[in-house]
Parts: sequence; structure tokens; C-alpha cells
Amino acid sequence: MQEEIRQQVLQRVERDYGLKHRSGKFMRGGKCPHCGKKELYTSHLTPWVLRCGRQAKCGQEVRVRDLYDDLFDDYSKLNPQTTQAPNAAADAYLATGRGFSIKPLQGTYTQESFYDNTIRQGTATVRFQLAKGGWWERLIDRPHRFGKMKARFAPGQSYAGVWWAAPAALEQMRTAREVWIVEGIFDAIALLQRGICAVAAMSSNAYPEASIKELRDLRGADLPTLVWGLDNEPSARAYTQKHARRAEKLGFKNKAAQIDQGSGKKTDWNDLHLRAQAAEDGDAQWQADVDMALHQGALLMARTAMDKGLIVYGHDKQTEFHLEHHSRLYWFEFDPQRFEKLCRDRAVDGDLNEDDELEADELAKIQRAAASVRQIANCYPEALYFQRHEATDESWYFFRVDFPHDAPSVKGTFTGPQVASSTEFKKRIISLAQGAVFSGSGHQLDRMMEDQLFNIKTVDTVDFVGYSPDHGAYIFGDIAVRNGEISLANAEDYFEFNKLRLKTTQKSIRMDIQRDAEAFRTEWLEWLWLCFGTHGMIALTFWFGSLFANQIRSAHKSFPFLEATGEAGAGKTTLLTFLWKLLARSDYEGFDPAKSSKAGRARAMGQISGMPVVLLEADRDTPDKAHSKSFEWDELKDYFGGGTLATRGVRNGGNDTYEPPFRGTIVISQNAAVDASEAILTRIVKLHFRKPTVTAESRVAADNLNALQVEDLSHFLIKAVRSEGQVLKKFKERVTYFEARLREKTDLRLERVIKNHAQMLSLLDCLREVIEIPDHMVAATRDALVAAAMERQMAISADHKIVNEFWETYEYLEGLTNGERPMLNHSRDPHKIAINLNEFVAQAAKHGQAVPDLVDLRKHLTDSRRYKLISSNTAVNSNIRNTMLGSSFTVKCWVFKKQ
Repeated sequence: MQEEIRQQVLQRVERDYGLKHRSGKFMRGGKCPHCGKKELYTSHLTPWVLRCGRQAKCGQEVRVRDLYDDLFDDYSKLNPQTTQAPNAAADAYLATGRGFSIKPLQGTYTQESFYDNTIRQGTATVRFQLAKGGWWERLIDRPHRFGKMKARFAPGQSYAGVWWAAPAALEQMRTAREVWIVEGIFDAIALLQRGICAVAAMSSNAYPEASIKELRDLRGADLPTLVWGLDNEPSARAYTQKHARRAEKLGFKNKAAQIDQGSGKKTDWNDLHLRAQAAEDGDAQWQADVDMALHQGALLMARTAMDKGLIVYGHDKQTEFHLEHHSRLYWFEFDPQRFEKLCRDRAVDGDLNEDDELEADELAKIQRAAASVRQIANCYPEALYFQRHEATDESWYFFRVDFPHDAPSVKGTFTGPQVASSTEFKKRIISLAQGAVFSGSGHQLDRMMEDQLFNIKTVDTVDFVGYSPDHGAYIFGDIAVRNGEISLANAEDYFEFNKLRLKTTQKSIRMDIQRDAEAFRTEWLEWLWLCFGTHGMIALTFWFGSLFANQIRSAHKSFPFLEATGEAGAGKTTLLTFLWKLLARSDYEGFDPAKSSKAGRARAMGQISGMPVVLLEADRDTPDKAHSKSFEWDELKDYFGGGTLATRGVRNGGNDTYEPPFRGTIVISQNAAVDASEAILTRIVKLHFRKPTVTAESRVAADNLNALQVEDLSHFLIKAVRSEGQVLKKFKERVTYFEARLREKTDLRLERVIKNHAQMLSLLDCLREVIEIPDHMVAATRDALVAAAMERQMAISADHKIVNEFWETYEYLEGLTNGERPMLNHSRDPHKIAINLNEFVAQAAKHGQAVPDLVDLRKHLTDSRRYKLISSNTAVNSNIRNTMLGSSFTVKCWVFKKQ
């Protein structure tokens, strides 16, 4: 390991894990990230791997290259190429990144470079020439910049049929008893530097026929055994068996070597080489790993279930166990007493002490006679991991079921009771996977689960799609983003971020995310502006800001609601469906809260996090009688700060409850303005859409927006969440500035209105970190947001529509008497107004005025601003009745203070 990098590794492992170097070759006393015990150690000279010393109970291994990938990411920066050192970065990469001794490799590689015209970035490479004239090279400077491409072959050249072999391997090949065939060049070098003759086929599906025939011609009758050490994954395992059969026809004996992948991280021969360097006894560690790989390879090459069972018995000495063969589940039993009896009988019947081969063959026959194997399932179920939802105390085991025929694997969950009972297991597996039948006994299932579930890995789950505050990650179906890095779901349907394993159990929301940045279209911004102007830009800003609502609420305790009102045909639906495509949801607009129960609304709102929840207007003429009265705008009040959706009991026999928080944002889309309390109105940023004047250009722009597919737009979601760090930093800077600017406007008095619109102004600036927005659009949108804040202040300061109509009717009716006597005001105090509401309704009807609903009127009069309410339903000595009747008369009135 390069000394500068080694020193940084030593400093970090001491800082992060508490490892200390007191004496000797190792650093010890670190805290294991898996079991928490202070048994972690690593080599002081070659700290490639951190290992837990509790091998029997933990045995966790952490590769330093995975922990501190930034140290092993840019070799040209620390090792610039010079005339004297033309391979400086390549040498450093092979020594530090791969743990190889450079001297034996001199002449087999060169340092070259690669430039990607698409992203306009370049990197140094380590290049190896191939036998057929082409080359293969590995990108070594921050290769994550180039997406999935970590290495490349010479364009237009083929490596098929010929392996790569270092000069040392070619020399050893003349006399070697075994020749190992692995996939990659670095795997072959790792084996070579451990004393094994190895070559690289360059791919698992590449059968090096020409090279194998050349080896046959070189060795004649003295052929070596071919050991196929390809990757331990389904396709490579199939090719291992296929290649071995082809080599057998040429006269070669074949074996296989399969590296155990139990750690969950892909492990290759180079990784085993590094592991051995970090071990206390490197040679013993290497030999143990190779022996285990050969054992796994023997299991792969077994032709029958009986052969496989005998191999397992010979290795582990278990007398009964389950095994998989050709994707079927078998039960193997070995009878030691029968074996001893057969051995005694053979000793009596004949001589076992012939040559060794005969003795081994005879013993194998006796073992086979003492063993039995039978199929207990026509498929192979395998427990992959344990998943738990901490908040609800629910847990499942996640299984994969493989079939011997061409049917794809089926994945699903089993509960604890279902894996504890053979009857329940049989019912569940046949329900999960079509045609899957389990016929094993309870004892067999118990032993099988004991083997599969021991020390099984655990995966955290979330029951929503979007941002998980607890994990700091965005989870979107099969894509996750954490700290700006994209991760794809692995073959077992979860995401792995260093020590964190995570998945979502929410499957009902479909998201079609475009991963290719080149497919993202940007001309839509001009169309959006032409169709919707500043309203479209404000809505876009809100959709964008929703992605960071949880982080903003955490720091600022609130995130505004958005209200989009307007008459039918104003384009609200077009706008909403377009904005949803930016967040990878097609053909979706929202749901009507008045047509769902409270529990249904809570579940719908809990399905997403960091995305809008769009509440659509119900059909008010024919309301859903079951639910229309169950929804009130005030139930949204707590969601402003991310309040609780609902309280549900946890089924654990105790008093525990589950209270999921609201993690989304609220958008209200309807024709009429929201009729709610001041507490709700102050939480809203309001947009009102009017029917536009349609022009040829706007019609074309609207058609273009509608024609855009989710695949053209959804990369916006990836661009936005990958910019999380920059966005939140910019937001923090700008929100204070805009709050101060809005407070300078004396007409803005409500702090909540100021805060809401300052956040929107800040998010508009943050949006410019993700897409380019022309200055004139930004300036106009800022002005529109300031104007929206002023309008919201005025709307909240004004009376409700019903109250305003009430006072206009009152003033009209009072004016009919020409001041001779009051018609409605019973108060004797000239500074008060006292009105009997029933009398008001009667007089209004008599004089042809609109008659309000008294229930609504009483509800809204309490917030009257033109004349402030003093008391309601108060007995008043009537000035009207006394005047008319000439005697004292008391009337129940609503009393207001006359301005």
C-alpha cells in the first residue's frame, strides 16, 4: 500500500473504530461495527481489511477500500505521470488499489488515458495487451463519474477464444498440475502472486477454446487439470458447468472453485489476496479460502443430489441435512451404523488393503450404500434476509424460490409462524409460487430453517416511497439516492449503503425513472412559461421544493401548502399531470379527500415522503354521503409542520401505538377557493388560474407539454435529489434574506405568510441549481410571489364572503328607513349593533335579498372584521320593539362593536 494512503487509513481507522497500534504487526482493540465488541483488528503494515477477532460468533470483515473509497479513487492526483515515471498512476493503482507486487508485472501493462466526450471528463487507465491484438483497460481516476463503465475493451477488437496470460503463467503452464481459469486479469494476477498458475478468460461467457487446444498440444498426454474459478453468480455458475463439459471432450479433467459470497459483498480472488495480506497468518488464511472455494466448486460440479450430499457429508460430517440440486430441495441422510456394518461385511468378504485408488473407490461405494436422498420440494426456497419495520414491530423473512424449469424466480415474505410450521410453510409457498409443493416434515423444516436463518442479515424497511429522514436516503422503487450517489436495488431487492441495508415495502406507487441523463429534455420550460407564466413556475418550484420538505421542516418547523383554484378549463389538470411526470409518475393527478374515509386519507398521505399530496375537489353536487362530512380543512393544520397522520394500535398485546408522521406536502386543487379557518388560510400559498387567451403558440406549447412522456422528464427527479447538499445550503442562505425583505413591506403583518412566501422565493433560487432558468422568468416569478403574499394578507384581513354579504344586506336594509328608525339594530347604545339573526333572515327575504344559511352564518360571524363580535345570543333591551310598542321588550341578539 502506498505509504501516504496507508498513513491516512491508519489515522481514520483509529479515529472511527478506536484501533490502536501498541506493538507487533497489528492494530487491535477496535469496536466491531457488527457486534459492537472491541475485538476489531487489522494489519499495521497492510491494513486492507478490518476483521472481528470473534470468528466463531461474529467474524465480520470490512474492506478498507469500501470504507474509504475516496483514498482509492484518484491515483493520478497523487502520482502524476512524468518522463521518468510514465506508469506512475498505474503502478500506484496496482500496488495500493489491488495489493500487487509491481516488479513481477513489469512489461505486462502500460498507463494510458480515456476521455469521455459526453461528460467531458478524462481519466488515466491501466492497459493490458491481449493475445489477439486488442487490449483491456481499467479506469482508475474517480471511475464513478463514468457510470457503470469501470473498464473497457479496445473498440472493434475481439478477445473471444483466447485467454490472457502473464509471462510467468505461460512459463508455469509447461509443468503445472493445475491451470486456473478465472474471469478477470486482476483475479489471475492475484492467483499468480500466490503461486498458482492462472489465466483470465476475460468474461464468464467466453470459452477460451483456442488457448485450451494450444495447451493440449503443448502438454500432449500429460494434461493438467483445469480449475474453473469464475464468479459465484447464477450465469457464471451455468457457464462453469458448460465450459467444463466442453473441456472434457478435449481430454481435460475439470474442477471448479467458487468463492463464498456469504458476506453480501461481491468477493473475488483479488479480495481474497487482500484479505490474506491483512490476516495474522496470511498463508493459512489464503489456503483456507482456497480450500473452501474448491469445496464450493465441487458442490457445483456434482452430477446428482447423492453426489452432492456425499461431498457435504465428507466436508462437514453431518448425518442429515437439506441440500439444493438443480433448483430442487432434497433431504440427505447418512446412516453411520449401516456404514460400519457394510465396512465389516466388506472386510470379511474381501481385502480392503489393495492399492489406494481401489480402497477409495470401495469406500465411496460403501458410503453411497449407507446414504439416502429424497426430494422434499419441487423447487428450492432460500431465506435471503430478515426485514423488520421497527415502528410497527412487524417482521418477515424474505425468500427467493427457484424452479428447475425456465420459470423465473419468485420472491416474497414469510412470517415467523409460516417458517415454524411445515403445514403453514406448505400453504404459504404454494400461494407465493405457482406450482411450488413442499412435502417435508416438521423436523426437516426445522433443520432447514435452523441452517438458513442462523445469523441471517437484517434489512431495514420503510412503508413509503420517497425520502426517509431516519436513513437520509431517497427510495424510489428500484433506485435509491443517498448523499448524491445513485444505488440500484440488488438481486435481493434491497439497497446497500456501507453498513445500512434498506428497502421499501410500498409497491402500489409506480415510478418510471429515467436513469439516462442524455434522455432528459429541457425545452419544456419555455412551453410551461408560455402556457402558465409565473403560476406555472411557482407550481414547479413547489413540486421541486417538496422533495426537500422533510429537511426544511426539520430546520424551519414548517413547509407551506399550495392552493391552485380556477374555473374549469383553466389548465390545472394539464399542469398537474405535467409536474407529476417530472417526479416519475405518469397519468396521475391526485385524489378527492371528500370521497374517502379518514383512515383511507391517512394511508394515502402516508404512502409518499418528500412529494406532494394533491387533494382534488369533490363533486359537491352529488357528495359521497358516507365521507363528505368526515373531511374538514382543519385536519390538515398539523401537516404544516409534519404532524401525525393517525394513531394506530400495534398488535403486540400491549398499549403501544404507531403514529406515522406526515412526510409529504399539501396541494389543494379545486375550482372554488378554500373555505376554511384563518389557521388554514395562513398556511397557503395561493394561485388562481383563469381561462387563458388561446393563441397558436400557446396551443402548440400545451400540446407539446401533453405529448411529453414520463421517460422524457423523470430524470429531473434524479438531478434534483442528487443536488440535495447544494440545494439545502442555498436554501439556508436565501431564506433569511427573503424573510428580511418581506418584513420591510409594512402591509405584510402575518409572520406565517412572510415565512411561507420567503421559503418559496428561496426554493426558486435553489431550483436554478438543477435547471437553467432565464433571468426574466426568475424576476417575474419573484414579483408574483411577493404579490401573492400581499394578496394572502389582504384575504386573511378581509371578512369571509358570507360575512361580507351579511353586512352589505344589513346596511341595505337599514338604509330603507331613511334613518327614521332602525329596522334590525336593537341596541340602544350608539356604539353597538345588536341583531336578531332570525329577524334578519325574515327581513332579507321580505325585501328580496339573498337569504344565507343560518348555520354557516353563525359559524363565520364569530370572525367578523368589519364589526367585531362582542357576544352572541345575548338578551338586549330592544330599541326597535320599544319604539314600536311603547313598552320595554327584550330580544336575543348577536352584539357587535360599531367601528
